[in-house]
Order: sequence, then C-alpha cells, then structure tokens
Amino acid sequence: MVNGGGVVHTPANDPEPQDVAPVLITAAEPSYEEQLAARKRKYMLMMGIRIPCLILAGIFHDTWWLALAFVAISVPLPWMAVLIANDRPPRKAEEVNRYEREPTLIENDNHRVIDG
Repeated sequence: MVNGGGVVHTPANDPEPQDVAPVLITAAEPSYEEQLAARKRKYMLMMGIRIPCLILAGIFHDTWWLALAFVAISVPLPWMAVLIANDRPPRKAEEVNRYEREPTLIENDNHRVIDG
C-alpha cells in the first residue's frame, strides 16, 4: 500500500500527459441531488424500454410466441424500475487515500533504572 501523496502533474512540467484517475480523498457519498438524478435516469430508461416492448407486441400479434415474449418482458419492468430507482447507490470499492505514518517512540527502549 502506498502511503502519502505523490507528484502533481501539470501540463507545464509533464512532458507526457497521461490519463491518471484523480485521487479519492474523501469517503463522502455523492450529493442527494446527484443520487436523485441518477435514480430518475434509471427509472426513465426502464420505463422507456417498456413502451417499445408493448408496441412490438402489438406489431407481432400474428406471431403469438414473439408477441407473448415482448409482453412477458414488459410486465415486470415497472416493478423492477421502482425497486432500482428507490435503492441507494452501491458503496464505492475505492479506498480513501489517507496519510499513514510510522509511529515514533517518545523514549528510547534502553534506559537505565536507578533503584534507591
């Protein structure tokens, strides 16, 4: 495990710019607004998939097994969309970069004791 910071690369002193992921310095969760926006996107995507499935089921009504498959796909989507949208985001697997130093001794281990 690497402890402590590192070299800061800027375009002026970095001859070869690299795509380096930023260092995670906090264990804070995303803001409530960001979480809500992500949950809304997931919900809208899943409910948006349901509409084409129902339309395709109507188009392929002559091929009963294909229409049934589209309906079967579209039935659990609202339930799944609500469950996924109401779930909190998963915890990040990233480790927080904290400075850890070796503890130092206040006194030396070898010292004389005078009995009196």
